[in-house]
Amino acid sequence: MQGSAGAAGANPPLLRVTDLTVRFGGIVALDHVSFDVDGGQICGLIGPNGAGKTTFFNCLSRLYPYQEGTILFDGRALEQVPRHGIASAGIGRTFQNLALFRTLTVRENVMLGAHARSHGGFLACALRLPGARHEEQRVRQRADELMNLVGLDAYATRPVADLPFGIQNRVELSRALARAPRLLLLDEPAAGLNHEEVEGLMGVIRRIRDALRITVLLVEHHMNLVMRTSDKVVALDFGRKIADGTPDAVQQDAEVIRAYLGGGA
Repeated sequence: MQGSAGAAGANPPLLRVTDLTVRFGGIVALDHVSFDVDGGQICGLIGPNGAGKTTFFNCLSRLYPYQEGTILFDGRALEQVPRHGIASAGIGRTFQNLALFRTLTVRENVMLGAHARSHGGFLACALRLPGARHEEQRVRQRADELMNLVGLDAYATRPVADLPFGIQNRVELSRALARAPRLLLLDEPAAGLNHEEVEGLMGVIRRIRDALRITVLLVEHHMNLVMRTSDKVVALDFGRKIADGTPDAVQQDAEVIRAYLGGGA
């Protein structure tokens, strides 16, 4: 199946990946991968273990360099953005291994994410100047709005360490949203969740996209979640893109079936 890069549209894609190639010594982790993600889309990135999905996310996060190709985010070459500037540029990310402050409450964890975008200086905060107090109120209000969006209201004052994994997963998500990204990278958000929690996560991802008008790029092994949530799906195998299209089309693609099931389609 041919990719959708360069498809006609009123606006250029928010994310454009062209011939992205990553090598680690003699191993080709990504092999001339190209695809677009339009603003407001939920795009699922799938593939067997070792397909290159995490490598791709690490390139978007500027953790890995790439030897060939380009990544344009909102028309800007990503290699021009320093690693520490990725969040400020508008890209947020969650991780498979949660890195929460376990002794802090849910609200405090989410507020820490919002503080990364705040403008109050150290001295103003230390002296509790009026501007700093106003900023603190704004950060708290934003945290409460995000907790409401993802269904964390009832846990706001609870220490994170006391909560089940599925709830902690949503705290990680809320903290990433607090940085006000335009593109949110979700790294296997369904890992470790039970069936009921996965069903709830589907609704949360859609609400995030619709309410905040952000674009979501989702790496996930849970095919039911990907196919029911995504507007488009990109499939990788051994570092190559093998399919790019609607969920229905990708599910029926012979190369995708072969990559997941082995043998003939």
